[in-house]
Amino acid sequence: MDKRIEGTAAGVPFVALGPAEGAAPLVVTWHLMPGSAEQMASALPMGELHAWKVHFDLPMFGKRQLEGGFAEFFRLASEDNVLNVVEPVTEQAAAEFPAAVEELRKRLSISDGPVGVVGGSAGGAVAYEVLTRAEVDIAAGALVNPVTQLPPVVAANERRFEVTYTWTEASRAVADRYDFVRRAGEFKHDLLLVIGEDDDISITEPAAALHSALTDAELVLVPGLAHEVYDEAGAPTASAGAVDKLLTEWFQRHL
Repeated sequence: MDKRIEGTAAGVPFVALGPAEGAAPLVVTWHLMPGSAEQMASALPMGELHAWKVHFDLPMFGKRQLEGGFAEFFRLASEDNVLNVVEPVTEQAAAEFPAAVEELRKRLSISDGPVGVVGGSAGGAVAYEVLTRAEVDIAAGALVNPVTQLPPVVAANERRFEVTYTWTEASRAVADRYDFVRRAGEFKHDLLLVIGEDDDISITEPAAALHSALTDAELVLVPGLAHEVYDEAGAPTASAGAVDKLLTEWFQRHL
């Protein structure tokens, strides 16, 4: 069984699962939104993978929850989800990644060599951004129902919550910056796209478009998987085990 360590690295709260003895490679994950490092560690522990699996809390979530909790988060999101949530969360999480990895290497028995990165949903946008920045030596990436383009997700939320989002020049600039289909040429790593067959087209169609634009990518459709890998209570969904197996096998090949 993996050893479990909780703490912060360069200010980033984490849950780490790793071998009891000896050095091992590093895999970093960012959870779906909403959620937490704790829930990601429970749903996708990758227990059969000989590696340190370090699950980070996104800004505004987990141990970094805003004062006022989810009520404050939803207030910000309802005012302008793109500018108040998507941009600051993605930018901060990507920017703090190199320093967090550097500190983890000092504190955990992480072997030399490139790391793996995993992102789910909004955490997938962080993983995409980290992969394109290439500020840390990365072996490969895995994305689980990632946000690949913002406008389809915004439109899906409009349908779901019966609201209208008013695009501005600033929010369109953010959407353009985080359009990873447009930026397909910036990816230099092998990518695994794990997509739920039952997820919304706002997730599935952009992921398929990115896959078509890349030569070093695999796309796997998981039967029965909708968007989440953990439920509202934080328990793994019925399809989480299948996703966990895919991630484990992917990083066994690439680390």
